[in-house]
Amino acid sequence: QVQLVESGGGLVQPGGSLRLSCAASGSIFSINTMGWYRQAPGKQRELVAAITSGGSTNYADSVKGRFTISRDNAKNTVYLQMNSLKPEDTAVYYCNADVRLRIGPGGDYWGQGTQVTVSS
Repeated sequence: QVQLVESGGGLVQPGGSLRLSCAASGSIFSINTMGWYRQAPGKQRELVAAITSGGSTNYADSVKGRFTISRDNAKNTVYLQMNSLKPEDTAVYYCNADVRLRIGPGGDYWGQGTQVTVSS
């Protein structure tokens, strides 16, 4: 019913930048909060940043001042601009969306994940 497709991951040197994108498609009536999570090997998945449909944002302390989340409601797309990347940012990054469907109850949807590796 809903697909989230992420793009923009890759290998970058410490101090570099990457921009992740996540486009939602399907039988969508509206999307409430959209967010980015990440999971490093051997660690639990954690919230990186989230943004409401009205534009309110929330960030993990570890990324404040370096990452910026934004969204284009007309395109059902959320972005994550990541600057000053550190090796500890290495993880699989997942997109998440709280979706209201045109028909049915809706719910929480996840993308397939995109790998971000920060290494020299």
